[in-house]
Amino acid sequence: MNAAVAVPASGSAGDKQYVLINVLKAVAAQLIVLHHLAFYGPMADQAWPLAPDLFSWLAGDARIAVQVFLVIGGFLAAKSLSPHGLPGLDHPLRAIGRRYLKLAPPFIVAMLFAVLASYIAGAWMTHDSISEPPSILQFGAHMLLLHDVLGYEALSAGAWYVAIDFQLYGLMCLLLWVFGSVGQVRKWRWVMPVVVAAVVSASLFMFNRDSDWDIWAPYFFGSYGLGALAWWASDPKRRPAAILALLLLIVVPTQLALAVDFRSRIALAFTVACLLLLFGREKPAMLGARGSWLVQMLAKTSYSVFLVHFPVCLIMNAAFMRLAPEVPHFQFIGVVLGWAASLIAGAVFHRWVEAPLGRMFAQRPGTAKTRAFAAKVG
Repeated sequence: MNAAVAVPASGSAGDKQYVLINVLKAVAAQLIVLHHLAFYGPMADQAWPLAPDLFSWLAGDARIAVQVFLVIGGFLAAKSLSPHGLPGLDHPLRAIGRRYLKLAPPFIVAMLFAVLASYIAGAWMTHDSISEPPSILQFGAHMLLLHDVLGYEALSAGAWYVAIDFQLYGLMCLLLWVFGSVGQVRKWRWVMPVVVAAVVSASLFMFNRDSDWDIWAPYFFGSYGLGALAWWASDPKRRPAAILALLLLIVVPTQLALAVDFRSRIALAFTVACLLLLFGREKPAMLGARGSWLVQMLAKTSYSVFLVHFPVCLIMNAAFMRLAPEVPHFQFIGVVLGWAASLIAGAVFHRWVEAPLGRMFAQRPGTAKTRAFAAKVG
């Protein structure tokens, strides 16, 4: 598994009202872009003496910002698939298919961009972050989001996360479908919170402690499931006793798992889940008009920034290594420009690729029943 991290797809338009989610996504997305810039160099390698502690933190610990997106992903999946925590999903394959159509088309376009960027950068510099031209099978594995599972090298840093996001969403769909199909179980209000908490516990105590599992959903479900439990626990219609019980399902397994094996990534996931439980559904005017617009824009384009920022940073690294003096101050300017170029490229990609593809697949022909179900799960 790559050491780098990534940003999952942005939520639906309706999620813009959740200010805390947008703030968390906007901040975490910047950390991930800067993590890749610091981790993959060589501009950062040259600029390192100017701020060694900062670059060391960005190259290392900043990668756990991915936990923010894992928890938010579970929070929003529970919101769309089972808002009240009840089991049952009539068309799991259809819901999974819609998730694929949301994630994969812009991802495939971005992988083509990554191949082109590696070709351009390879003409200007030699560096281990440059990928070899992919084979047809390698690119096909990326199209199916199976590149890590099939053992192919990723074409872009963080490509693994798109596959993991898809796996996690699929696992949640299958859990809802299976337990909603077992006799009277679908009438039990507590079955899904208990099942999700059980899978969270299995992840935290077993799968997440074994790196051999880090290409599979169970490794990450501890964080994703905490997000789902946070959505159900934040339901204002629940009685205080029910909220307390859900809170225990979040706190007890997480704290026991941290006592057994402390992991900063899990501690961060727990913190984010608690924040979402307390404030995730709030819609206050936390920011001024300009601040609100900026945060909303950064959150909305976070998936596009994730998809294109590494190819952009690769080209910026190659250009500065070829054209700029190899002195810290010039290379530091390159790092800053790489960050800014990533955000601009992400906004352009969202405007001209992600959003049009999303509209195209959302408006594909179908029956009224299909479109109604799509609105429910999308």
